[in-house]
Amino acid sequence: MLPRWTYERAMQASIEGERERDAIKSIADLERRQRAIREGIERCIGGMPGSDTPLNPRTAGTVRGNGFRVEKVIFESRPSVYVTANVYIPDGIREPRGAVLLLCGHREKAKHCDEYQTACHYLVHSGLVVLSVDPTGQGERFNRYDPASKQAGMTSVRDHENAGRQCLPLGDSLARYMLHDAVRAIDYLCTRPEVDPNRIGVTGHSGGGMQTSLVMMYDRRIAAAAPGGFIMNRPWFLLTGKTQDAEQKWPGFSALGFDHEDILLAMAPRPVLVLATTYDSVPIEGPRHTVAVNRRFWELSGHGERIGLAEDANAHRFTVPLIRAAASFFSAHLLGASAVPPDDRIELLPAERLLCTRSGQVIGELEQAKSIYDENAQRLSQLEAARHAMPEGERRSRSIDWLRAAVQAGRQPADPNPRYAGGGEAEGLQVSRIVWWSQRGLLNHALLFAGGRQADCKRPVTIAIWDRGTNSLEPHASWIREVCESGRTAMVLNPTGVGPLLPHLDAPDDDPYKMFGALDKHTDELMWLGDSMAAVRVHDMLRAAEVARGSALLDGENIELYGFGRYAVYAGLAALLDPRIRGVRMERPFRSLAEWVRNPDYDPEDSLSFIVPGMLRLFDLPDMDRWLAEEGRLIGGPAIRGRNPHS
Repeated sequence: MLPRWTYERAMQASIEGERERDAIKSIADLERRQRAIREGIERCIGGMPGSDTPLNPRTAGTVRGNGFRVEKVIFESRPSVYVTANVYIPDGIREPRGAVLLLCGHREKAKHCDEYQTACHYLVHSGLVVLSVDPTGQGERFNRYDPASKQAGMTSVRDHENAGRQCLPLGDSLARYMLHDAVRAIDYLCTRPEVDPNRIGVTGHSGGGMQTSLVMMYDRRIAAAAPGGFIMNRPWFLLTGKTQDAEQKWPGFSALGFDHEDILLAMAPRPVLVLATTYDSVPIEGPRHTVAVNRRFWELSGHGERIGLAEDANAHRFTVPLIRAAASFFSAHLLGASAVPPDDRIELLPAERLLCTRSGQVIGELEQAKSIYDENAQRLSQLEAARHAMPEGERRSRSIDWLRAAVQAGRQPADPNPRYAGGGEAEGLQVSRIVWWSQRGLLNHALLFAGGRQADCKRPVTIAIWDRGTNSLEPHASWIREVCESGRTAMVLNPTGVGPLLPHLDAPDDDPYKMFGALDKHTDELMWLGDSMAAVRVHDMLRAAEVARGSALLDGENIELYGFGRYAVYAGLAALLDPRIRGVRMERPFRSLAEWVRNPDYDPEDSLSFIVPGMLRLFDLPDMDRWLAEEGRLIGGPAIRGRNPHS
């Protein structure tokens, strides 16, 4: 059910976006949509850091190439956030000219790997100034780098995802920082005497194509763009079953009615060339469709020829044919020329000669160099100060209102229509199975355990939730028996995607809980829709309480909740929203999401599932504990919180 439900919601969002784009009939309509896209993407990634701090550029050396030179440059996109970059400058420049910002995809060496060096060489030999920058987590900007051992715990995709997940409770996306780095790179290009600020283009492939897409939507200074290996649309991508890493996820973007078509639309009528390979994990049908349906927006201005698609019969890579197509495109639109260099002029430089630092990494070498983890911690401290400055009563009221909106957003109501589906006896306990509709398209499931003497009378109930649900009964057997012996029914809940509701796997031995596993896939899609797995499961708990209230076998006036481990957060948040719940007990839960954000060494397994994006802007789990305790509904008190089981 979960894959079908998320797919249908995504498709509906896509259809609504198509309707909104179909309504564009004039240049004024187009410009309104473009403003909405810019505002929307900024909102989805958490807002942009300021760009009023000095770049403090420094040149670390120069390398000669055949017909050009490379300046090794370091600038600060934000204070103490050092961006390492190579500036390729053609020989013989006498006046400002067109330039291209090259944004690297997921290659550990980034700007100095062969693939992106090759792109730089073709562009500079075409007469363009080129600025190639290392993204965070790559090149000389590893975030998990130990200067003493000269080892990196993780790089590139893993680095991005590990830090990017910790952005989410803050209401941010890692894309916030990558886009800002690119905007400041454009700021830097505008200071170069060789560059005409009115003729700056941007290109990149894969993760670089994603960064290019962000810049296309946000920065109006871009004169031409060639995104590669990223442009598609959400319906085509959903069919692949794949996940994307942190900076490629923009929470709420689909909910606002936007899709990849809008990435291109944001540029109209400026020139755009989409670069794609036909055997890519990004389905070729996606860019073909998106370019075709967008052409009319360029035609509104009489420039239908300014949007195009270049294809190469290859796998996911910035291939030489695509690079040559990009070079020709930028030559035409930024230089007014048509020459593309022959292949025999391309002579790559040794990667080590392009390094901007002596050690190969900014961390440990440059003064107080900040990682993304440092920036998240700084951002967290700012949010904590802001929320603690708010009057307690106001903050509590706003927090509960915000949480209720997050949990209820997009829910399509459905009568629960509960049904009992068999049962029996196990070790002296009566067991029955019950299923009901939590919302339209999603069933929930539970096992009810009762002592034999109470099996035929209306009993108070404790609704329990834990990792793996009823697929993990044995570790909780003593708790179930204790509850039953106390005269209560234990209702062990399988919320969405848990226990027998786990989605089918592509391979039986696959781990659905791993980073980029099956559950991450669907959690990602929910975030695009402005939702989250945590919000869905809190809603599931509230619906389970409704089912208990309507049951002839259960005492709906005496409902308690129980949560164990990381999933205890669902029980606590549900109790916060439903004052009719008498009490909630949480064993070994998270102590604090803020504590989790400050720990880069957390366990990544299933770690997206407990995040309601933006929660730390208003409250943290200790606040939830305190508010429940003040109402006398926190069973056992905050002291029951043990070691964070997911740290």
